Amino acid sequence: MEPYFDGSHRAWAAGLAAASGHKIEILSLPAAFWKWRMQGGYLVLAEAYRAAVAKTGPFDLILATSMLHLAGFLGAVRREAPEVPAVLYMHENQLTYPVSPRDREDLTYPFINWTSMAVADEVWFNSAFHYEQWFDRVPALLRRFPDTRHDHLLAGVQSRSRVMPLGVDLHRLDAESIQRDAPPLILWNQRWDHDKGPDELAAAIEALDDAGASFRLAICGETFATLPPPFEGLKARLGQRLVHYGFAPEPEYRRLLRSADVVLSTSRQEFFGIAITEAVYAGAFPILPRMLVYPERIPPEFHDDCLYRDDVELLERLTWAVRRPQEAAAIAAQLGPTMAAHDWAVLAPTYDEELSRVAAGGSGLVSSQ
Repeated sequence: MEPYFDGSHRAWAAGLAAASGHKIEILSLPAAFWKWRMQGGYLVLAEAYRAAVAKTGPFDLILATSMLHLAGFLGAVRREAPEVPAVLYMHENQLTYPVSPRDREDLTYPFINWTSMAVADEVWFNSAFHYEQWFDRVPALLRRFPDTRHDHLLAGVQSRSRVMPLGVDLHRLDAESIQRDAPPLILWNQRWDHDKGPDELAAAIEALDDAGASFRLAICGETFATLPPPFEGLKARLGQRLVHYGFAPEPEYRRLLRSADVVLSTSRQEFFGIAITEAVYAGAFPILPRMLVYPERIPPEFHDDCLYRDDVELLERLTWAVRRPQEAAAIAAQLGPTMAAHDWAVLAPTYDEELSRVAAGGSGLVSSQ
């Protein structure tokens, strides 16, 4: 059940459906008006669910994502799914997600996340960072309500929660030939939004250019009607050194992944990091914040090489990587294979086993990992 079928949500759902040994039907809505999807999308998806049951018979399990109002949905399909277990998959949450400068705090959406967790048979988080951050912050959310608070439900929800990493279609990159040229290519492959740090990217690249380093830059990812203002300045400054600017269709995206010497993140939020996982698997040297999910994604022995604490360390690592590309490539060659654990070929059997367990009414949860 996916009310926002695009980007990482779409890739995960479609990847699981393709790799699983189970028969999986995706019921979804287009990725638009995310607030309305969280508030009212469940009624539309309940209609789709009833139609699917009428056509194919009852389902064994409901797997919903964090954009679904699961409590409302289960109420709407109570006749068609009176005893069907439900798993909630947390791609992200609206409690710790950075608020856009164009928006203001609204507890409606984190509360939808919370009530969805409260009614789910199990809650699966896409990373240990995400799991820990949510359960660290949710008590404060519950304390903001006037009475009949839900604090007594928290331990039960946590006991039904675990980490289930995202699967990624990494093997699609194996057939792409490596095309690295000089000067080194820096790739920024993030959604063009405030939480991905476009201002920080622009500042780092301008500082690198001021230092006299020789490099090329590719900026790709999901774009929106309003572009980050700093990006226009980079276009004017770099000229032909900006080798890609805008959304990259899949063939071009695979080529960029295999061409990149460095993949850079300046993100302020990241609950898993599909784009970074893809780039590192393809052979790029990662330069990432020493926070969020990144210390979990990169093996500890490479933290000092790849992770930065502040703008000074970011510039230091960027400068080193573009001026010593062979040394950076040697580290990247060691890192690439560590990402293979996230390929669907590895994770799909685990998903199948866990989905079968929940569908059969088993608990089997012994830890959050």
